[in-house]
Amino acid sequence: MSGNIIIDFFNYFGVNGGYLLELFFNHLLMSVYGVLFAAIVGIPVGIFIARFVGLSGFIITITNIIQTVPVIAMLAMLMLVMGLGPNTVVFTVFLYALLPIVKNTYTGIISVDSNIKDAGKSMGMTRNQVLRMIELPLAMSVIIGGLRIALVVAIGVVAVGSFIGASTLSDVIIRGTNASEGTVFILAGALPIAVIAIIIDVGLRLIEHKLDPTNKKRKAVASQSIGN
Repeated sequence: MSGNIIIDFFNYFGVNGGYLLELFFNHLLMSVYGVLFAAIVGIPVGIFIARFVGLSGFIITITNIIQTVPVIAMLAMLMLVMGLGPNTVVFTVFLYALLPIVKNTYTGIISVDSNIKDAGKSMGMTRNQVLRMIELPLAMSVIIGGLRIALVVAIGVVAVGSFIGASTLSDVIIRGTNASEGTVFILAGALPIAVIAIIIDVGLRLIEHKLDPTNKKRKAVASQSIGN
């Protein structure tokens, strides 16, 4: 990157900071809303197929098929039904976020040690109590991992939303591709997108690590070793 481009880049940010901030939050909110709706649907579905394992292959295959459809094609198909704008983008994010959320929830629940669940049942816990007090807490780090993957995918999906009238950071990138000297525009749109992805990935990865029961077990063993 030459010195002139760096200067022009910061000058552009100085002049258009408010506009870029608005696009930044639009991009982030569409990603978060889509994943939030997917979590509301996907986590219960993941729990359900963990209870009825015979249905897991069918449900996960359906969510896998959704992932094989190119984003621009999915947006074009949904646009015919839902029209232009952010609602179509949010629904597209919802569809693409289902696979990591459903799959990770299912994997997290079925990975809980059956001996631990049996111990809870022997103490008189009902099936729902075992779910709330044993399975979900132990599976939470895996579920958070699914949300992390879904959010990172969502950021890329939302970036394509500019082509159907949603106001995202890709508006600036598209403007740069149509300009004779558009490097500054492309960087001004691409760098904030990368920042959103990095913040979400690092933040949720830390939460995932903190909630990982094996990590807690290692800390407990290490503290006992130090005590001895």
